[in-house]
Amino acid sequence: MNTISNIWNHPKTSAAGLLIAIVAIAGALSQQGISLGNAGSGSVVSLVAALATALLGLLAKDPDSVQQTSGQASRQASGVAAKLGAWLLIALLIPLPWMEGCTAVTAAQDIVNWTPALQSAVAIVDSTAAVLAPADASIFTSATTAFDADSNLLVNQAKAYLANPSASILAEMQTQIVTLNQQVNAALLQANKITDAAGQQHAMAAIEDVATVATAIMSLVESISSKAAVAQMAAQSAVKISAVAPYFNRPRAATIVAAHYGESIGQAEVQIDRVEQSEIAAGL
Repeated sequence: MNTISNIWNHPKTSAAGLLIAIVAIAGALSQQGISLGNAGSGSVVSLVAALATALLGLLAKDPDSVQQTSGQASRQASGVAAKLGAWLLIALLIPLPWMEGCTAVTAAQDIVNWTPALQSAVAIVDSTAAVLAPADASIFTSATTAFDADSNLLVNQAKAYLANPSASILAEMQTQIVTLNQQVNAALLQANKITDAAGQQHAMAAIEDVATVATAIMSLVESISSKAAVAQMAAQSAVKISAVAPYFNRPRAATIVAAHYGESIGQAEVQIDRVEQSEIAAGL
């Protein structure tokens, strides 16, 4: 009876607890690879977790519906707001299983670990023009011609940074990953202009694999970069990820990420969503 009374007398507290529970359960479901189906480009689980966190944020900022007139009432309202703000922070800090601290060394190692997948994806791009119609092959080749040089330079920089992490090599990587991402993003927009449906699908699939790996590396470089460096990277990014996100094959991207990290498709989907939102927020 006391439990029911407490829920009735403290609705905001009860709502906050429920939302935190939803976020925690969503994380547990994602860990087990349970997505509960698709919601747009993501999964139902990731959507529910995001909505619960957003609602908790609104709840924390929501002013008391009753006008506070006395000093005691004002202090009570401030106390409630502070508690809700703290609960919001707790919800945001509830870690999903793959979200771990990223040091310069671990990020550099992960970047190097991604390089075979990058080189393999670029090799597929190199062989794709041969199966396209001549007019489509011309569009495709001109859009992807710089992939080899840009990816090879990034691979060498990543290996050099892992061997000797330094600010100068990191700065080179920041410039190079932006260059590669811009090439890939522009290529996606160009390949979308191929009129033959089968040819367009083939071309887009090849570029999307490179885009998935390049985006993952971009996120890793961003994670070990200063805010000023990320702002500079964003300023150099003319074609933003938001402009090409609609062309991504999300299931295919999730398969690539899941295979790389040895995780479930559900985990990879949430990871991709978080990376995409992080890079959009950074202006990349």
